[in-house]
Amino acid sequence: MTAVLEMRNITKEFPGVKALNDVNFIVKKGEVHALCGENGAGKSTLMKVLSGLYPSGTYDGQILINGEEKHFHRIKDAEEAGISIIYQELALAKDLSVGENLFLGKEPARFGIINWEKVYRESEKWLREVGLDVSPEQVTGTLGIGKQQQVEIAKALSKNASILILDEPTAALTEQEVDILLGILREFKKRGVTCIYISHKLNEVFAIADSITVLRDGRTIGTYPASEINEDQVISLMVGRELKERFPRIPAQPGDVVLKVKDYSVMNPDLPGKKVIDNLSFEVRKGEIFGIAGLMGAGRTELVMSLFGSYAGESRGSVEIDGKPVRVKNSRQAIREGLALVSEDRKRYGLVLGMDIKSNVTMASMRAISNGGVINHNQEIASGNEYIRSMRIKANSVETIVGTLSGGNQQKVVLGKWLMTNPKILILDEPTRGIDVGAKFEIYNIMNDLIRQGVSIIMVSSELPELLGMSHRIMVISEGRKVGEFKTEEATQEAIMTAATGGNKK
Repeated sequence: MTAVLEMRNITKEFPGVKALNDVNFIVKKGEVHALCGENGAGKSTLMKVLSGLYPSGTYDGQILINGEEKHFHRIKDAEEAGISIIYQELALAKDLSVGENLFLGKEPARFGIINWEKVYRESEKWLREVGLDVSPEQVTGTLGIGKQQQVEIAKALSKNASILILDEPTAALTEQEVDILLGILREFKKRGVTCIYISHKLNEVFAIADSITVLRDGRTIGTYPASEINEDQVISLMVGRELKERFPRIPAQPGDVVLKVKDYSVMNPDLPGKKVIDNLSFEVRKGEIFGIAGLMGAGRTELVMSLFGSYAGESRGSVEIDGKPVRVKNSRQAIREGLALVSEDRKRYGLVLGMDIKSNVTMASMRAISNGGVINHNQEIASGNEYIRSMRIKANSVETIVGTLSGGNQQKVVLGKWLMTNPKILILDEPTRGIDVGAKFEIYNIMNDLIRQGVSIIMVSSELPELLGMSHRIMVISEGRKVGEFKTEEATQEAIMTAATGGNKK
């Protein structure tokens, strides 16, 4: 296959930092080419150069499409050259119809009057291309995330994209939706569409990619045929060192029961009479990691949000912390009882992205840094610096705006915020979603430090290797019910999935 894209000696600098340093990136026609690297490695910056978001003249180096040098001064220039990018956070107008989204900004019109018949007729064609069976007149916001992403891909194809860039495309998708997406990309490959695939999920990378390019610290480490390299080798290239154990679990030394949940049920706030959690009982001991497994919709997040007092549905049953019955009605009370919850959606529920690190770290512990309602700013700065050091947050200062940090460093800020409350029980809901392997490893080590200190951790994760690698016990739930519980030595992916799908009620 011949090269459809060549990026030669790309260097991009921002004040005080060289984000890309002499990067070379070559993609062959009709292949799926994965771009891997830790957060901050330069992947997104390189794609912003390619897609015209960083215009020609703001970086050094060359871009060649089919051997012809290109200069993109705006995004539209890149689109006209056949390049289209789909970001993790979809750029659709949710209140418009599917057809309106597909042709937004390029509506077929005559004398200023849009030809809606043509819009919807052409939309049907592009929706068929991505295997999406929905009406082009349907309001986009009524579709699930997976189908919305298919709309984004159809929109890119309607611009005659020959090079499709997908940046973390499966972060919010179910396993079934991931399978559909990978199937679409395989069909595109047969038709000669070239795809650049960016993902932290290496199992997906190896399921779909023909070639893999690794970036580290803004430099090209190398490009490899996917068939000639494995996950451990890619991880080693990404982080610059060998991670001998991806999951550095330490042996449990469980103490007394800290949390006891008995006959616990939670009602669906939108469907009166329906339970999202049904008569569930379990215990968590001091100094252990208690994993919760289950398929999407099993009720995992609803369970932990309810225990933290942040779920709208009414709860029934008993909850004891250190042998004392508690009834947590809101998150403020949960914090007082020694609970902390790192939400699965850190950007919506865990952080204020426009505020700096020190403000985010201290926002759940204002009493600790204030007197008579007046914040002690010196103490606030000291607390922020303490967690920057202890959590190894990569930032220039405590004044750094959290929205400018990488996903892994944002997650560390969330952890720092909750650790400042001195919790007895730390609940982690999808703690490593959307972060790279190096940052994951650091978070696992933080978890180990906490259980050494006697903190109990409840971890919800959709990644079975993570649950198996870090948990000391794993509870499986399905449709709100407990369907299995396994000790580390007896737990396997097959046993957990069998329980989660109803094959074995243990």
